[in-house]
Amino acid sequence: MNDCVIRAARPDDERGAYHVCLKTGDYGRDGEEFYREDPDALGRIFVGPYLAFEPELSLILEDAEGVCGYALGAFDTHAFFARYEAEWRPSLCARFPAPQGDPGRWSRVQSVYHVYHHPDYFCPEPNESYPSHLHIDLMPRAQGRGYGRRMLEQVMSLLQNRGSPGTHLGVSTANIPALGFYLRLGFRELIRVGAGHDACIYMGKRLRG
Repeated sequence: MNDCVIRAARPDDERGAYHVCLKTGDYGRDGEEFYREDPDALGRIFVGPYLAFEPELSLILEDAEGVCGYALGAFDTHAFFARYEAEWRPSLCARFPAPQGDPGRWSRVQSVYHVYHHPDYFCPEPNESYPSHLHIDLMPRAQGRGYGRRMLEQVMSLLQNRGSPGTHLGVSTANIPALGFYLRLGFRELIRVGAGHDACIYMGKRLRG
């Protein structure tokens, strides 16, 4: 089993990080079979904007095989979403038309394209207590070895040093292992939204005060 290195993200990490997003894109499981027509569909939402807008809060996990994980943060979620709306989303909408017809017949890729055109900017309250947010994914070969905890702790330390009082993250109710992981890290449930496979639990952790 290869040892992994945690390091700051670089501009040339986008390809590897997008691949990690794909391979964890089925509620934490391998999503490649669902996104063959556009393997980068998820990465354009969940990876690209962070590497572009918050590089100082973006960590990469790497082993001898390449990039195998990432931990990404945004200091001010409202400001991050505003920049995403103004600088990132217009090009997505121009390149990828919104799907038409019955949503029940859409592919996973078409559903993601719908999100390009109708983004979810939900933030759990109280925002003043949890203004920052986090996103993490690890390939199976890097899981269960303590790297996820170390990466999130490093990003949370960076947020705390910059003055953030707290952070939040969203996790699918279908991703049971992740829920337990975040609880062990000291996160608590703030609110549940959605239903079925789209249901999401927002969890928060105070960093100071």
